[in-house]
Amino acid sequence: MAVEVIMPQMGESIAEGTITKWYKQVGESVERDEPLFEISTDKVDTEIPSPSSGVLTEIKVGEGKTVPINTVVALIGAEGEATAPAPEAGPMEVVETPEVVELAAPVAPGPEVAASEPEPVVASAATESEGERLRSSPLVRRIAGEHGVDLAQVSGTGREGRITKTDILAFIEKGPPTPESAPTVAAETAEPAELAEHSEPSEPAELAEPAEPSPAPIIQQVSAREPATPTPAAPTEVARAERIPMSVMRKSIAEHMMVSRRTSAHVATVFEADVTRIVTVRDAYKARYATEEGIKLTFTPFFMRAIIGGLKAYPVVNASIEGDEIVYKKDINIGVAVALDWGLIVPVVHNADEKSFLGLNRAVADLAERARSKKLSLDEVQGGTFTITNPGPYGGLFGVPIINQPQVAILGLGGIHKRPVVVDDGIAIRSMVYLALSFDHRLIDGATADQFMAEVKKRLENWEEKIL
Repeated sequence: MAVEVIMPQMGESIAEGTITKWYKQVGESVERDEPLFEISTDKVDTEIPSPSSGVLTEIKVGEGKTVPINTVVALIGAEGEATAPAPEAGPMEVVETPEVVELAAPVAPGPEVAASEPEPVVASAATESEGERLRSSPLVRRIAGEHGVDLAQVSGTGREGRITKTDILAFIEKGPPTPESAPTVAAETAEPAELAEHSEPSEPAELAEPAEPSPAPIIQQVSAREPATPTPAAPTEVARAERIPMSVMRKSIAEHMMVSRRTSAHVATVFEADVTRIVTVRDAYKARYATEEGIKLTFTPFFMRAIIGGLKAYPVVNASIEGDEIVYKKDINIGVAVALDWGLIVPVVHNADEKSFLGLNRAVADLAERARSKKLSLDEVQGGTFTITNPGPYGGLFGVPIINQPQVAILGLGGIHKRPVVVDDGIAIRSMVYLALSFDHRLIDGATADQFMAEVKKRLENWEEKIL
């Protein structure tokens, strides 16, 4: 008996996933727990292991297709069992919803079609799917609540009319339709069957003189005139250009950044810190870390240690805003942005304040490695209360990052560079770094942000903790 492979639920707020890659093809053997396919959600990319050993007999969902959780995506059978051809890979994030299938179905042309009005069809479709369109994930409902959006006004493009995060963000960006736009919408929603019939009218004279104006005859008149006044061909694109669809991760990053810019009142403050003592300590211990602990000693845990002290001194920086309430987080969960070849992800070191220096270094190294190999679980990219990002290794002095919602602050670490600075009225060569804090001015005032940064700076410049 064939074993069904389903799209797993990666978390409570995840309602669908996109298959980005199949590691096995139809007819190939697969072992239990062997990576079978790769999925991408709006939270994380990860590999899904095979639930059973056997032969991949059928792939029901091709690469690039997005389906709801618990959908059967493949079948695994016994050796020698008949196989089915694999479906063709589709464009990223394309889902065939029931509405699309219904409108695309061919309709035999006839006088009844020509005389019908599009409005009753649209109204009927809306009535039948009204309840379906309200289907949404907790994430979508939270975004709608934050922006005061009635989900009944949002058209869902997900499976069975489910409202996706892309739908709610697009609605917020464009705003609700105005009354003036109603005629245009009505004309654009005419059934494709009517448009196909009118594109080649058999009686142009009759179509050109409708008894009463209506959306359908207007379309007929325009269609009838098209052969006489052909539209100039659009200019061709530059030959050396290439168009590719955004990956699920890239779309998620774009949406998350735009939501953050619309949500938080972004303000930035930049400090400079002398980290010569930290550089000296790292140089003295990095060989021992490599031989005794088997990991690379980086600068990240030094900065995390200083940040933890700052968050304890100024807990408002470790808070969030929910409606009209301020939520002070008891846990300190620090997200660390990791650059990937295909995007960016922010794994979280949970309860960072409870870990030793060595524990922080191990946690960061482990999360970064598993992020690059797509082995992170959903829990490991959620629940952050503060985030750090480090563009410094690529040569940047500092960057002003965008806040990672629903947090209220993020710290950008610049590159560490030796520079001549004034120390005790003399010039000395010191290792210096710029620290750029972006904070939400709805909650954090400039004075508080600077006090937090001064605390972080003090801890970095006066490092005393033993690291082994």
